[in-house]
Amino acid sequence: MPRRLIELPLLRRLKPGLYVHDEEALNAEPEVGLLDQPITPVDAFFIRNNGALPEIDHSRDWTLTLDGEVERPRAWTVEALRERFETVTIAAVLECAGNGRSLFSPPTDGLQWRLGAVGCARWTGVRLKDLLEHAGARPGAVYTAHHSPDRLIRDETRPALSRGLPIAKALSEETLVAFAMNGEPLPPLHGGPLRIVAPGFPGSAWQKWLSGITIRPVEHDGEKMCGTDYRMPVRPVLPGEPIDKSLFEVITDMPVKALVTAPVEGFSVEVGGAVEIRGFAWSGTVPVAGVSLSSDGGASWREAALEPGEGPFAWRRFRARFVAEQAGPVTIIAQARDEAGNVQPLHEAQWNPRGYCNNQAQRVRGTAR
Repeated sequence: MPRRLIELPLLRRLKPGLYVHDEEALNAEPEVGLLDQPITPVDAFFIRNNGALPEIDHSRDWTLTLDGEVERPRAWTVEALRERFETVTIAAVLECAGNGRSLFSPPTDGLQWRLGAVGCARWTGVRLKDLLEHAGARPGAVYTAHHSPDRLIRDETRPALSRGLPIAKALSEETLVAFAMNGEPLPPLHGGPLRIVAPGFPGSAWQKWLSGITIRPVEHDGEKMCGTDYRMPVRPVLPGEPIDKSLFEVITDMPVKALVTAPVEGFSVEVGGAVEIRGFAWSGTVPVAGVSLSSDGGASWREAALEPGEGPFAWRRFRARFVAEQAGPVTIIAQARDEAGNVQPLHEAQWNPRGYCNNQAQRVRGTAR
């Protein structure tokens, strides 16, 4: 039986509310209404794969190796990581760089994510910097290279993904080798038994099924690290323009963004009735500053109440209340901004050939009757 047919029943049993994309690899996302909790439940968390799911027999036998530009190459089991290093927990948003790709016009290559390829979880593990310090990273260390056993579906000789982190991010306090998610052992669908957690970076940098880390003296050039893969142009590129790959840089920061989780598309409200607008705002490395909301398609705006997040890399709840004053169509728009002055574009985000980092302001349409 093809691997895909084996994986689908597993996903539908564990995550019954997710929409499964028509792709060879297993990829699925929730409707935005399922993302209405500050900590996203595992059964509502999106699934992203570039290849086939690896077969994992026993997590207790899993080994992580660390080599390359280090004085003392090392290897640990999951239990050895727990025993040797301090365990920490951080709440952080994980978002696929292609989230919202389906909204670009003209369309781009790649999985046509809607808006659900994002979630906020509590990740527990050990700091990657502690591992690097224990192994003695050499002065020439520039980048990490991450390895895992998942393979491309059409060519099992090639890894499905092998990405890395700039050494400064690898040494940051928030970057983890995680073995738990929301207080439970990291599920295999989310990279268990070990994965990278790199808050603020796109999900592609959060390598799943982590089995090896190599410290390199140059930027890593593993599978899906080069060309236009998970890279953005340094200047605007127009549709149809010849692609100069030298103008693309690795995505290392996700843009500011807001997601309305209630009401949902197609909502209805009686004239004179009140509706609570709520959702979450997040960004990469620059903190969120605020969220503006419109309930009339952008004709007027009000500032939403913005609640604290569970730490600097968690998303933040926003809320506002509006009263439907007349019958007819209603369009809610959420527009987030960060402390550096970056604001979500009201209409289309900057088009790019691979459809990454689409943070155009979301519109939720309903009816007052």
